[in-house]
Amino acid sequence: MNDTLFMVLGALAAAAAGLWAWRRWHPASFWYGIGFPMRAALVYLTWRHVASGCGLTRHRRRWRWSLDAVPVVGSAARNAATVVEHKRRMRRVDVERAPRLGVLRPTRLGWRMRVRLHDGQVPADYERAAEGIAHAWRVHSVRVVDVGPGVVTLWATMRDPLTEVTVTPETGELLTVRPGKLENGADWVIDFRTVPHWLIAGATQSGKSNLANVIIKGLAPQPLALVGFDLKGGVEFTPYRPRLSALATTRAECVALLGDLVAELERRMAVCREHGARNVWGLPADLRPVPVVLLVDEVAELFLMADKSEKDEVAKTATALLRVAQLGRAFAVYLIVCGQRIGSDLGPGVTALRAQLSGRVCHRVNDPETATMTLGDMDPAALDAARAIPAETPGVCVTAGQDGSWHRARSVYVGEAGAEQAARDHAHLTPAWAEVTGSSVAVLRPDVPDAA
Repeated sequence: MNDTLFMVLGALAAAAAGLWAWRRWHPASFWYGIGFPMRAALVYLTWRHVASGCGLTRHRRRWRWSLDAVPVVGSAARNAATVVEHKRRMRRVDVERAPRLGVLRPTRLGWRMRVRLHDGQVPADYERAAEGIAHAWRVHSVRVVDVGPGVVTLWATMRDPLTEVTVTPETGELLTVRPGKLENGADWVIDFRTVPHWLIAGATQSGKSNLANVIIKGLAPQPLALVGFDLKGGVEFTPYRPRLSALATTRAECVALLGDLVAELERRMAVCREHGARNVWGLPADLRPVPVVLLVDEVAELFLMADKSEKDEVAKTATALLRVAQLGRAFAVYLIVCGQRIGSDLGPGVTALRAQLSGRVCHRVNDPETATMTLGDMDPAALDAARAIPAETPGVCVTAGQDGSWHRARSVYVGEAGAEQAARDHAHLTPAWAEVTGSSVAVLRPDVPDAA
């Protein structure tokens, strides 16, 4: 008897040790083989109670057999069973029904499932109940990620994938960069050919400058021209000068560069018209111009006026930047506009420019208007998520781009040294400004030597 007991205990200990080692050294297969089936059983068994507690159930009238003929204990005769005189019969009773669940499908960090809506329900009902569902299932978060006629898809995430982000910004594809990770565990990819222009907002120490470093490091190995507008006197982009075809540090220099870009857009437009192409990607390879990515740091400095004498210069800047945004997609000129403060008080030029920047990234901001200007015309839940970003999580942001929905995301950390090294390593790919636009003079800082 003792030998059998020891054998059983030993087998249980070995099984427990094996499961621990399996989960420790190969968590992905453990999740798909053991973790997910157990979670799926839990979800199906508890869904009725969870839906009821979150207010997602509906009462329906159904025919049920009554239990009138079953012996019951009456209040007057506690010690004797009394049988009612009526026989069993059908009755219509109220039955609480939970929404119908679809098949649970595992993901790397959790699972997703489709839920059929009851009559009168809308996706907003599930968005309000998402936090309660997450607590009931003991998961990190539950999101409504897809909406169809009469159905929603719930995405449950077991843990926060943004705690630690390790990806490489380089993708090997033209005009594509991988800044970090999305909250669903997928790679965060920016494809400028799909979403050409981006607005990036963020306060100091929120991760905005790091995101610029990531983008520069990801774009540096690609055959394209990088142009910088650094209204902080050049302190942000000057270290990347070897990979920049042009750099402007004052508003006057920005106006000059924008004038060159507008002229280049008109030239590319004429070439496309001559060859019957709708955009530069329809041109023969030998006629296709080099793509241009324009990075603007502290966009508010372009629109601020100290007095009325600067009004004309601000107007020229706004008009030229807006023309670049309107025409750039078809002719391979792309914008990345960054700023700590983006508000309607900067003038109508900022509002018009914002409408052309379909890609949005909002880090932690100091004022609600900047978050509203960045994400306010999208899902209100995205705005709430952006306002809830804590200060101790630099790099975390809310992004909305090519898939039509918003996500929490976090950029991988790329220090200034890493971005500077990438700029030096790929300096030989930097086209001269004259080659890009035909302009004889590029706007550069006079105290910075040329990359050659």
